[in-house]
Amino acid sequence: MSVFIETTDTENYRWIDARFELGKPEQGRNLYEQEHVAGAVFWDLEKDLSDMEIEGGRHPMPSKDQLTRLVRSSGLTSEDRVVIYDQGGSPFAARAWWLLKYAGFEQVFISKHGFSALKNKGIAVSAAVPEYEPTFAELQFDDSLYADRNYVKSIIAGKELGILIDARSAERYAGINEPLDKVAGRIPGARNFDWAQLVHNQEFYEDVDFSEVLQKNEPAVVYCGSGVSAAALYTVLAEKGHHQLRLYTGSFSDWINDEENVVEIDRSEHPEAADEETKAILAHLIQEGYTGEMLMKKFEFEKSQLEKK
Repeated sequence: MSVFIETTDTENYRWIDARFELGKPEQGRNLYEQEHVAGAVFWDLEKDLSDMEIEGGRHPMPSKDQLTRLVRSSGLTSEDRVVIYDQGGSPFAARAWWLLKYAGFEQVFISKHGFSALKNKGIAVSAAVPEYEPTFAELQFDDSLYADRNYVKSIIAGKELGILIDARSAERYAGINEPLDKVAGRIPGARNFDWAQLVHNQEFYEDVDFSEVLQKNEPAVVYCGSGVSAAALYTVLAEKGHHQLRLYTGSFSDWINDEENVVEIDRSEHPEAADEETKAILAHLIQEGYTGEMLMKKFEFEKSQLEKK
């Protein structure tokens, strides 16, 4: 599958600006209003490419109705040839690309270059916000690209064939460090390929060997923390000829919302509890959901407070 494209053609392609900055949710829109590819519409990660009003992880997937309205209001039809860009080497264009593939678009691509590089290559830019007539596009959604929590459970139970690929850093995958989610660890049985390994000089490095984690004939479900960066790994896998791919859009932040779901960590032993009081502290922290390095740090803190009494 051809995912990435190198072009500055604004006449024969419709362009989408997907720039975003985690922690600064208005930054993408601000950059777009300053300057963007001429004719590009702006799609915001949290206002357009997610439904932040529902449960389903930190960036829940929008509904089919929401996606249909977004496509129509942008003046698009599924027959259009579309190129999506972000700041380069980021997962936001990949999120938009995956959603359009899910919505049935066949000719949708990710720009190999981010906005600054496109501008340096002479692409037409503008600060004017384009106005397009709304369309009445009828979208044909492809549910074979999508995985929810129940589908992942079916893989773990052996009811569905599939390899789980965790796109987060090795430390988060192992449960050693978890800066964002309330529980550390990974979905049971998952393999790891850090999506950040794909980025070089704000562009995706496509000549990647995935054979240590996935063979081309193996079906796979890709996930990360919230379903955003996993989309980037999904796109490069698709570019490399992996066809049986699904994206778990809820990802780990959705998985741990179900308290009955098990997580794995690489740490083989819990911190030592020498007496009944510290054993009680440890048991309480485990019950609260602490694991890995966070459990160690919290346990040592609680022990120190006990010793001060």
